[in-house]
Amino acid sequence: MTAAATDFRYPSVEVAVRGQDQLGETPLWCDREQTLWWVDIEKPKLQSFSPSKQAFESWDRDCTFLGSQALTRSGRRLVAEDLSLKVLDTPDSLGDVLIEVDHELDNRLNDGRVDARGHLWIGTMDNELHRPNGALYRIAPDGSSDRIMDGVIVSNGIAFAPDGSWMHFTDTRRHISYLFTLDPEDGAVTDKRVFADHSSTGDRPDGACVDVDGCIWTAFFAGSRIVRYTPDGRIDRTIELPVTNPTCLCFGGPDLSTLFVTTARKFLDERQLAEEPLAGSLLAIPGVGQGLPEHRFGL
Repeated sequence: MTAAATDFRYPSVEVAVRGQDQLGETPLWCDREQTLWWVDIEKPKLQSFSPSKQAFESWDRDCTFLGSQALTRSGRRLVAEDLSLKVLDTPDSLGDVLIEVDHELDNRLNDGRVDARGHLWIGTMDNELHRPNGALYRIAPDGSSDRIMDGVIVSNGIAFAPDGSWMHFTDTRRHISYLFTLDPEDGAVTDKRVFADHSSTGDRPDGACVDVDGCIWTAFFAGSRIVRYTPDGRIDRTIELPVTNPTCLCFGGPDLSTLFVTTARKFLDERQLAEEPLAGSLLAIPGVGQGLPEHRFGL
């Protein structure tokens, strides 16, 4: 890794994988493989990086959008391709369709994350980025689903409290993040409230993750920064980045103390791309917090 930029209060922002992702997203650390996995949504490919081996691999996927991915208990991989959720035996396999959603709409699957019960919470989004056509779903391992929320424009920011008592969810194009209170017995939603409202500034909260303290780390697309919120909604850390479009983040590394950040070249013109050689790369920020192992889908 090589240093790229530094925030005066924190260790250096480093380059884990120098790349050109059009829309890098959904980084997840696999503790079994000691490997980071992520996707490029718009140049659809599944990607992996092993820091200990300095090994990068990439597999093209035959779809229009590769919205997100998740780990499974069996070691297979769950991927969201267009409006289908598929189970892959290997990163280059065709995959078996587990469920399809929103058939009649001009939508695609987007951000998702697995809860402690092994269910995937995943949202859809409007392909034109302005119509409230999307929804938030909870998908069980048998392929059954619950529709949790309607009227979403761009689903993002799914992350869970360390004790599973709440879930964080963002509608990026409404510029609002929410907290859903979850029932301790069955994980059902019992309440929803606004967590952070950026509608007055137009800021775009994107992907998120939670650390051991229950603080929520959020990437701001078109905002060149990541922010940590305390559980009561206060901002207590901001890290500026050398790219305009950070998209999502997760903790990884052997002790889960490195924050990995995916980025995008999307919406940048030629001048901006020339000024941002790291746009589309996978970044790493060591020593800023302590993460939690990712939950695995229950199949």
